[in-house]
Amino acid sequence: MPNVLQPSTDTVSSVGRALSDLGLASLLGGHLFGRMALHPAVTAISEPRERGEVVNAAWRRYGAVNGAGLAAVTAGWIGARAGEVRDRNLDSRERRLARAKDALIATLVVSGVATAIEGMRFAREEPDGAVPLEDGDHAAPAASESARRRKQRLNVLGLTTIAAEIGIVSVNAALSQVNFRHSPLRRRLNPFN
Repeated sequence: MPNVLQPSTDTVSSVGRALSDLGLASLLGGHLFGRMALHPAVTAISEPRERGEVVNAAWRRYGAVNGAGLAAVTAGWIGARAGEVRDRNLDSRERRLARAKDALIATLVVSGVATAIEGMRFAREEPDGAVPLEDGDHAAPAASESARRRKQRLNVLGLTTIAAEIGIVSVNAALSQVNFRHSPLRRRLNPFN
């Protein structure tokens, strides 16, 4: 008799995938919103220091969402790689895709953590994060040289993070398509291809 208090591995995997997908959605959606909407919109604020204060306050608030999203994506993939997405369970195409996702997850973790650290350092350049900004992407001439360099690094890190997130979405789609094309009978007869 099955234990009704212990969830099935399918349930655990489904919940893990859902949390990972939600994490990836929050990461990519937040970064695109920041780049495409928030950063250009702050030009409506006439005072450069106030622009910096608003941008830094917004990213500080979203930091918890980014952190939770990064943890969910990373934990979900580590769990999958330890179980059903082990190399021995994959055909050659799936293995290549899984390894590409390994590299993208590593890139996401490194760039995400580096962005968080550099963002906090950037915000501390001025009290209340009031680093003078031209817009959300560019420091104003009145900003210190250190703040200008940090903002440039943040821009590169942010674009790297977005590229990794888009890459993960693309690999996820390819993995889903490959899995969809495998017939259930083929999987049952030859689960390790």
